[in-house]
Amino acid sequence: MAASAPNATDAEILAAARAILDASYAIALTGAGMSVESGIPPFRGPGGLWTKYGEPPMNGYQIFLSDPKKAWEDRIRRQNDELWGPLKVAKPNPGHMALAALEAMGVLRFLITQNVDDLHRQAGHAGLAEIHGNWKMIRCIECGARFRGEDIRLEVLPPQCPKCDGLLKGDTVAFGEPIPPDVLQHCVEHSARADLVIVAGTSATVYPAAGFAIEVKQRGGVLIESNLYESEITRICDISLRGPTGEVMPRLAATVADLRKARLS
Repeated sequence: MAASAPNATDAEILAAARAILDASYAIALTGAGMSVESGIPPFRGPGGLWTKYGEPPMNGYQIFLSDPKKAWEDRIRRQNDELWGPLKVAKPNPGHMALAALEAMGVLRFLITQNVDDLHRQAGHAGLAEIHGNWKMIRCIECGARFRGEDIRLEVLPPQCPKCDGLLKGDTVAFGEPIPPDVLQHCVEHSARADLVIVAGTSATVYPAAGFAIEVKQRGGVLIESNLYESEITRICDISLRGPTGEVMPRLAATVADLRKARLS
């Protein structure tokens, strides 16, 4: 992985803040870098779970469909493993809170996250698409309804949907599983309106999520990157803010707030 550059300068933060305030419809795309700063191990790269234990099967969804009872038994058995354990104790970091603050100001209209950790929700973000699902939720693969995990009884496996009696699975999207249509539609609708996208904590290389950010740039929109390292999209970004998102994003949100107040006064 490329070496990190010095943290974003005040001038770079100011330029990004001005661009956000000048945009008519700003959105954000977030990824694993933000989760790591909350103590959740990444999947890829040094120290990643897949690096240590190997990648999961690429046909995970088909495996689930072939034996959903066993898949549910495996899910229950893994509740305290190296992935689930950190998810249970993780809390939103200042980067999550900063994005929620930008939404509260009315300058960030929507957020697409590749993370399943629930931390954007916990930070108070409302306009949100969890494109890879939410580890706390359970989804019916037939009617698409979602339920909080604690609201579904697991005495009989696999559990059935309380609404349609369909098959339930964890909301996190498995390899080989289509992105839920309702989530995908929200991403399409909001990215089509966007003229600026903040890409935070991700190299924006995993599709379809990455495609929404690239699409905004290709239409002439502004692309702002907040990442600890250079990424594959750095060369096409209008502004790259180097440093941990938990440090950079609060600086950006504070500068946006100051500029906004000055413009309104």
